[in-house]
Amino acid sequence: MTAFTPTTVFITGASSGIGAACARAFANIGAKLVVVARRRERLDAIAKELATAHRTKTHVATLDVRDRKSVERVVDSLPEPFAAVDVLINNAGLGIGLDKLHEGNVDEWDLMIDTNIKGLLYVSRALIPGMVARGKGHVINLGSLAGREVYPGGAVYAATKYAVRALTKALRLDLLGTGLRVTTIDPGMVDTEFSTVRFRGDKARADKVYQGLQPLTGDDIADAVLFCATRPPHVDISELVLMPTAQGSTTMAHRAPPAAGPASR
Repeated sequence: MTAFTPTTVFITGASSGIGAACARAFANIGAKLVVVARRRERLDAIAKELATAHRTKTHVATLDVRDRKSVERVVDSLPEPFAAVDVLINNAGLGIGLDKLHEGNVDEWDLMIDTNIKGLLYVSRALIPGMVARGKGHVINLGSLAGREVYPGGAVYAATKYAVRALTKALRLDLLGTGLRVTTIDPGMVDTEFSTVRFRGDKARADKVYQGLQPLTGDDIADAVLFCATRPPHVDISELVLMPTAQGSTTMAHRAPPAAGPASR
């Protein structure tokens, strides 16, 4: 079987975490990259890093996926060497707050819904027609274990990730016969900026999420994304769930007891 080698990869939320790790993973196999996110200075730093390490050709664009017109403008203005995208990684997303539903912050609900669902839809709508016309492409959506199991305080975030799972399944049906592949990757606990955002910038509280266990890293998820994208063209890994060995569900994990401190005097 001959592995598929992506030529042009479009990554949303590429300025940090899983998105940045995916950029490095695909650069390592020689793919051209389109990296988009809101934080331009971080994107420029990643592009410079990849150009130095791999001589990677990278197109950088500042983009908030919630802005449909901006999404269309960025996609429509891709330079010719980057226009034939054959892998789309819908990675941009966030969770914020752990409030009970009846006490939730409506503005934060809008932020999650607009980014995790509508942003994914806008980017997919802009890029998939070109893939269909070329008869080649792969859409990889980053979901979450929360799209399979809800947990207290996570109602709206989980709902957005359940939506990603449903949209991925429906897209696979819509694209039957086109030659395109569709994958959803659902990670459990991954040590990125996610928890810092979830706790509204409280880094100390975010760090406690991962205490006593070894979480996944952005590189772990990027390895899985790369594996799915490089299977032979007749192989579509439709769903992939990844968790740390120490995690059993959204609410259960095995944590080592904290190390004993010095004896008190």
